[in-house]
Amino acid sequence: MSRSLCFVSFFLFWMRFGLCLNQEGRYLEQLKLGFDDPDGFFSDWNDSAGDTPCYWTGVTCSESGTRFVVSVDLSNANVAGPFPSVLCRLSGLKFISLYNNSINGTLSDDLSTCRSLVHLNLAQNLLTGTLPHSLPELPELKHLDLTGNNFSGNIPASFGLFQKLEVISLVDNLMDGKIPAELGNISTLKQLNLSYNLFSPGQIPPELGNLTNLEVLWLSGCNLIGPIPDSLSRLSKLVDLDLAINKLTGPVPISITDLSNVVQIELYNNSFTGELPAVGWSKMTALRLLDISMNLFTGSVPEELCSLQLESLNIYENELGGNFPEIISNSSNLYELRLFGNRFSGSLPKNLGKNSPLTWLDVSNNLFTGEIPATLCEKGALEELLMIHNSFSGELPSSLSKCRSLKRVRLGYNKISGEVPAGFWGLPMVSLLELAENSFSGTIGKTIAAAGNLSTLNIANNKFSGDLPDEIGFLNNLIEFSGSNNQFSGSLPATIVNIHQLTKLDLHNNGFSGRIPTGINSLRKLNELNLANNKFSGNIPDKIGELSVLNYLDLSSNQFSGKIPTGLQNLRLNQLNLSSNSLTGDIPPVYAKKIYINSFLGNPGLCGDIEGLCDGKNVTKNTGYIWLLRSIFALTGILLIFGLCWFYFRYKTFKSNKEATTIDKSKWTLMSFHKLSFSEYEILGALDEDNVIGTGASGKVYKVGLSNGETVAVKKLWAGSKPGGFDDEDVENGYSGPGHDNGYEAEVETLGKIRHKNIVRLWCCCSTRNCKLLVYEYMVNGSLGDLLHSSKSGLLDWPVRYKIAVDAGEGLAYLHHDCVPAIVHRDIKSNNILLDADFGARVADFGVAKVVDGNDKAGKSMSVIAGSCGYIAPEYAYTLRVNEKSDIYSFGVVILELVTGKLPVDPEFGEKDLVKWVCTTLDQKGLDVVLDPKLDSCFKEEICKVLNIGLLCTSPLPINRPSMRRVVKMLQEIGSVNPMKFGSKDGKLTPYYYDDVSDHGSVV
Repeated sequence: MSRSLCFVSFFLFWMRFGLCLNQEGRYLEQLKLGFDDPDGFFSDWNDSAGDTPCYWTGVTCSESGTRFVVSVDLSNANVAGPFPSVLCRLSGLKFISLYNNSINGTLSDDLSTCRSLVHLNLAQNLLTGTLPHSLPELPELKHLDLTGNNFSGNIPASFGLFQKLEVISLVDNLMDGKIPAELGNISTLKQLNLSYNLFSPGQIPPELGNLTNLEVLWLSGCNLIGPIPDSLSRLSKLVDLDLAINKLTGPVPISITDLSNVVQIELYNNSFTGELPAVGWSKMTALRLLDISMNLFTGSVPEELCSLQLESLNIYENELGGNFPEIISNSSNLYELRLFGNRFSGSLPKNLGKNSPLTWLDVSNNLFTGEIPATLCEKGALEELLMIHNSFSGELPSSLSKCRSLKRVRLGYNKISGEVPAGFWGLPMVSLLELAENSFSGTIGKTIAAAGNLSTLNIANNKFSGDLPDEIGFLNNLIEFSGSNNQFSGSLPATIVNIHQLTKLDLHNNGFSGRIPTGINSLRKLNELNLANNKFSGNIPDKIGELSVLNYLDLSSNQFSGKIPTGLQNLRLNQLNLSSNSLTGDIPPVYAKKIYINSFLGNPGLCGDIEGLCDGKNVTKNTGYIWLLRSIFALTGILLIFGLCWFYFRYKTFKSNKEATTIDKSKWTLMSFHKLSFSEYEILGALDEDNVIGTGASGKVYKVGLSNGETVAVKKLWAGSKPGGFDDEDVENGYSGPGHDNGYEAEVETLGKIRHKNIVRLWCCCSTRNCKLLVYEYMVNGSLGDLLHSSKSGLLDWPVRYKIAVDAGEGLAYLHHDCVPAIVHRDIKSNNILLDADFGARVADFGVAKVVDGNDKAGKSMSVIAGSCGYIAPEYAYTLRVNEKSDIYSFGVVILELVTGKLPVDPEFGEKDLVKWVCTTLDQKGLDVVLDPKLDSCFKEEICKVLNIGLLCTSPLPINRPSMRRVVKMLQEIGSVNPMKFGSKDGKLTPYYYDDVSDHGSVV
């Protein structure tokens, strides 16, 4: 009996063993356990399919009878965790792709045990640290892609030992040092992609000319200096050469024309000088795309270059001149020609566009003369026609009135005359039509009703006449209409009040008459209304006072009568001018001040409490006294200024002497977190009041220029703790209450150990017993809040705002998901997002940051609130418990700021904050009222998607807010839908956007 039981047990064990996963399956199960898998990518990774993993998602096995794993592809799986070294136990593994996930940590030398590996793709992850020196020990490796990570340090010289490598891509990392000459030893290499790394200034290694099999060489944004080495001419198989966005100098060597197979050359944004090679271009029969823009090239454009079958030629922003070669018209595939910002003269090639699908043409800011070629839209593909600031003459070609593909037209500041063809007014795709500063005549055609996409119409300073057609009221998307300094007459059409998107209406210096149309109050977005120097009459409508965003109102030099409407007191006007009319009665009390006297002059029947205004007589009578008083005040002012200057210099000398005697530099302690090229003494010597660039609750910030030419920002913290409690202003500045050390310890503890491209870099800290200094990298464009909510907000177009959102999101995701333990910032706001010269964003100010234990899901309890008004998550305000969800709410508010252009708290919202205002306005008035009117409507779809992410982040319930990792993925997915709009040029990452380049250097 016992033998039978033993046999049965053995049989069952054998059956179970036979159904178990094989060893490779168990290795992959270990991989699965090491990953966070929010989307369930590994849901079918189990033994239900048998004893082999060959049918699992992302796993491929060999076709042989042994069926061992040859490929593991987890691309776009949204998994997170360290690199799974267990993969190297799969002896037959040839292909690994973990592309576009959240793989973090470092790569260890264990990777060199994947002896069969041919293809390794770890691009678009969060890997850090240095590159393993042992990678070249992989004997079969042909493809290595580490793009879009945070690798730092030098490229190991050992990389020159790869035996079969064909592709290496390290694009967009944090590599430093110089490009090693040893890379020139990889004779098998076909693609070398090192763009957008923080290399030390260095020349292009001449040894790269030894890579005779090379087809792609990308070295853009690598801090390269010096000339292009002649040795690159030996790269006979090269197809794509990108050396853009560096500091390369000297002329382009004639040897570059030996690259007979090259299709694309990118040299833009360098410091090249001299003339282009006059000959040799005929050897480059494969060349299709050439970009040498933003350099210092002189001379003329070689005719031999223009005789090639070019598709795209960008040579804008140089010092090129002379006539442009006529032969460019023979390029049958030419779709892009950008010449703006040079000194070209003469006529444009008369057959330009006749033989090619010309799509983008920008010749602005040159010295061109003659007529506009009639053939520009011969193939019906022209979308952008930008010709401002030249001397073009003649009439507008009638052929352009049939160019239904046109989207942007800028012909301003030329000498074009005659009537505009009727069909041209009604082109259906045009969003921007600018004809300003020419000699156009005739009327605006009724066909303008068909221009349904028109958002900006600028026809100022011409000779247009007649009535405005009623059809102009059909332009539902019109935002700006400038028609000043023309000869228009008649009354304004009543339909003009139907243009509900209108923000600017400027028709001054014309011959309009009649009354302002009733219903003017329906133009709720109107920001500027200028009807000066016309013949308008009747009363000024009281309804103008309902235009809540109006800040510029000029109705001067007309024939308005009656009283000034009291409703104007409701407006917050920066400019008001009602002078030279026939107004009577009292001036509304808000404007009855002397500073407004010029706004009401020339109205004999107008009276108020402004001295010298009544009856219009005292102004003349008191002129002599006024001049006497002005002279006395001027003399007194000069003496006062002289005295203040004397006192300032005496005080400065005294202060410097005092500081020199009280600061003992030997007692300062320096703690550095990076390799420094300056000393603490250089910092201490520059802490002068003249260098202060900001003051807050925690201290002063100084801008310090160093002797090495670099600039740093130094925060000098207030000595001791701030006494007493804390108020709203303290909260706004991140102060956390009595006894707080102004964030010094938190800042040092947090930033001292963080290395991420989207976190502001803390160079070092200096301290004594009574003073503490924090030295950061200097961000030339300041904070997002200061820029977004100032007169410079026009610099932030939508592609730039989108980039800022992604950058800041990646920095915050790093704090939440890749720091162990996680870090909660607690004061995310637009003022704590700093911008570099290229508008790259960095998260800053960690003075109230806290470490959060991953085991405490509810969050750590705080004794007081930290954060800023309008950004604080609702649950944090009443529970005082902080976790990552609090930061996500604050980040959502920043997104709403970027989309709306509005402050998080504003009197315009009443008792609401920005989040509640957006939600309410969307329900009641729709999307268009929410979006920032400064943003180009062509991005509306993308903006709407980002707005939805912001609303998701600001959900009242923390559980409904996505993780920061998920937020970043959603933002990136929006950008990947149309990379040409979001910072991609010919498929390559670049800080220049096509939507910007089209007008770069062409802004009126």
